[in-house]
Amino acid sequence: MALQQLNPQAAGVKGHDARGIITTASRGLAETLNSNLGPKGTMKMLVSGSGDIKLTKDGSVLLGEMMFQHPIAKLIARAVTAQDDMAGDGTTSTVLLIGELMRLADYYIRDGVHVRSIVEGYTLAKEETLKFLQTYKTPVTEQPSENREVYVRTAFTALNTKLAADTAQEMAEVCVDAVTCIARPNQPVDLHMVEMMFMQHKLKSDSTFIQGIVLDHGARHPDMPKRLENCYILTCNASLEYEKSEVNAEWAYTTAAMKEKMVKAEHKIVDDNTRKIIALKREVCQNGEGFVVINQKGIDPLALDMLAKEGIIGFLGGKKKDNEKIGVAFGGGGIKSLHG
Repeated sequence: MALQQLNPQAAGVKGHDARGIITTASRGLAETLNSNLGPKGTMKMLVSGSGDIKLTKDGSVLLGEMMFQHPIAKLIARAVTAQDDMAGDGTTSTVLLIGELMRLADYYIRDGVHVRSIVEGYTLAKEETLKFLQTYKTPVTEQPSENREVYVRTAFTALNTKLAADTAQEMAEVCVDAVTCIARPNQPVDLHMVEMMFMQHKLKSDSTFIQGIVLDHGARHPDMPKRLENCYILTCNASLEYEKSEVNAEWAYTTAAMKEKMVKAEHKIVDDNTRKIIALKREVCQNGEGFVVINQKGIDPLALDMLAKEGIIGFLGGKKKDNEKIGVAFGGGGIKSLHG
């Protein structure tokens, strides 16, 4: 009665019919992803409402792009999302396993087995499976450098179902090297410290791992050095260019001398900040070390010229996350003001 009041055109099902709908939904989702499983799985073409085309056979990507209306399909998608968050792989296998368990459950229910007995059987099977895995697993140390071959094979197994074999082997080594680089003893691995940069007009075979920090912008002055070693790095979020006042103000001048005086006053703060950086460089670089400035804000062309004459590389418009990574990798922290 309540269902009819909510939607007069709704139809309710009970008993075997309801179980049949649930089983059909789970098996239908499993059949959709069945052809994706394994290295020889087929690719799926996804077309968005705006016409964007995406080719993939990753179960997590497919379920993330698909729209579900059936509640059981949504529940399976949540379980797969949890699997992907915990292990990063096995999404397609999870969907197929759920679909097969639902098919077998429906088969035994039709033979008269009670639902409670089937649930208890699945629970017992889960416990026995976990016991078997404890005896079957291969123990490895927490240091990836000591078991590199095991980690590479594990990564290759996960990637081989999503990429070509030659590409999967290369990317497996890249993934292991990246995790090894950021891993710290007795600490969880922070995957946010690994950044993927996409370069246009390049092939997938050109993918490589850089053990360091890559900035997607270079020096802004042609006379700045192209290469420096053994450098001091200054990360800051300070003003090194003329900025307009936040308060609306007017300044009237009657002669060219007054205009020139006004321009000099505007650039005095920038020049003073630039000279402070140059003075810091001269103070710390005593044995020919290099000096690099990475500023989140802009740098005035005259300030760039002053830095170039001192052999300083200046990067402007740096990202906050890049400055934070530099601080974590090399120690120290950024500064927000050059005054004082």
